[in-house]
Amino acid sequence: MSGDVARSPHPGLIDRAALREPAYQAFLLLRTVFTVAPILFGLDKFANLLVDWPVYLASWIDGIVPGDAQAAMYAVGVIEIVAGVVVLLIPRFGGWLVAAWLLGIIVNLLTIPGFYDVALRDFGLLVAAVALARLAVRYAPRRATL
Repeated sequence: MSGDVARSPHPGLIDRAALREPAYQAFLLLRTVFTVAPILFGLDKFANLLVDWPVYLASWIDGIVPGDAQAAMYAVGVIEIVAGVVVLLIPRFGGWLVAAWLLGIIVNLLTIPGFYDVALRDFGLLVAAVALARLAVRYAPRRATL
């Protein structure tokens, strides 16, 4: 049956016929989290309500990007918001985009002493983003219809 669900003639953002399938539920959960979290964290790069984001930028990266660390965080925020929207609309690509972005974050964090635990957490998120991309091959519509 899951094969039929993946080839639904009128796919939308949620395929109600597939809601009982555990793999489809996992896909929806990952798609929701990787849509909402990047958008919220991206918006917070402009407000610094959750944390002082520039602290998480390695000094060597701060040295090669134009402006100061906060300006770099503004750019990071825009990229994260875009990534969240891409996951919503094109999860087959968005999952890989978020995974690549997380890899960059991990490299950055591994070069800052004391942030290795955060890098490890982000590695877990990277694996989840790859799982989303792989599940999207089966469950995501080729184009979103709202």
